[in-house]
Amino acid sequence: MRVEIEREEDGRWIGEVPALPGALAYGATKEEARAKVEALAFRILADKMEHGEPVPDEARDLFAA
Repeated sequence: MRVEIEREEDGRWIGEVPALPGALAYGATKEEARAKVEALAFRILADKMEHGEPVPDEARDLFAA
């Protein structure tokens, strides 16, 4: 899945997963923002799967066996 990372005017970094609306996380560093948003994305996907909600096509290859 694609992760976008940008620096805010206040110096914090924000990570976003465009394929998952609401998947945003801040970090003090670029790496921290990426790690936090990736963890959040996995939690969102797990919740969607658990509740039988559709998972974005972009995320399907993450769970291929």
